[in-house]
Amino acid sequence: MKPWIAMVLALLLMLVYPAPAGGEGVTSEAVEEATQLWQESLHALNQVNCSSCHQPAATRPLQGHPDHESCRSCHKQAVETFLLGKHGVRLLEGQSPLTPAMARLPMKAAAHQRQMTCATCHDVHSVNTVAAAVDACLSCHNDAHSLNYENSKHAQLFAADRQLPRPSATAVSCATCHLPRHQVKAGEGTLTQVNHNNNTYTLLPRDRMVKEVCMGCHTAWNTATTAFLMTTWWRPILITLPVRP
Repeated sequence: MKPWIAMVLALLLMLVYPAPAGGEGVTSEAVEEATQLWQESLHALNQVNCSSCHQPAATRPLQGHPDHESCRSCHKQAVETFLLGKHGVRLLEGQSPLTPAMARLPMKAAAHQRQMTCATCHDVHSVNTVAAAVDACLSCHNDAHSLNYENSKHAQLFAADRQLPRPSATAVSCATCHLPRHQVKAGEGTLTQVNHNNNTYTLLPRDRMVKEVCMGCHTAWNTATTAFLMTTWWRPILITLPVRP
């Protein structure tokens, strides 16, 4: 879509959603910032314009804050797995979105009232999955496991490869292990999908995560031995072992 058309749609949003007093609407500054980000995004390159998300059907009113249903119209697999995971299951059950204040794990106080939707982790205008892969996680999670990531070899690999729009296969982020990618057939080629269901084996090392995730990179001993070592003081050593080429 041409930039001037995007600006017209943005101005239309500004008229429908004027600057709010309580912060629940869309301010003119937010619309301008979103439009600038969108112009350099994959959404823009793929002809996904403002109305694609903010007015997904001609008969529907403009939406200042599109929900996961807008995302599902294009990202079906990602949204459906998100709804099966801890982050989205309340939405699947017709309840209010999960907030970090409801979590059993320690969460950062500043994030307690943040509602878990697609846009919570993904900046839908810049479509920057690098930020969603680590920064978004650490903006809420405050437990020892999450905080230790920044001191790990995995974090060093990720820091060396924070290329846009998404981390490469050599980068190891929170999402690499807990929301892994899968290659699926798509016509004559392949399509990369992300499993956003963090209720699966990708959640706890002592379950199936070692075999399905850790052993996908590390080449050491058999799965049972690796599972044991991951729960002991050997764990820091294990994660430094050679990885598959």
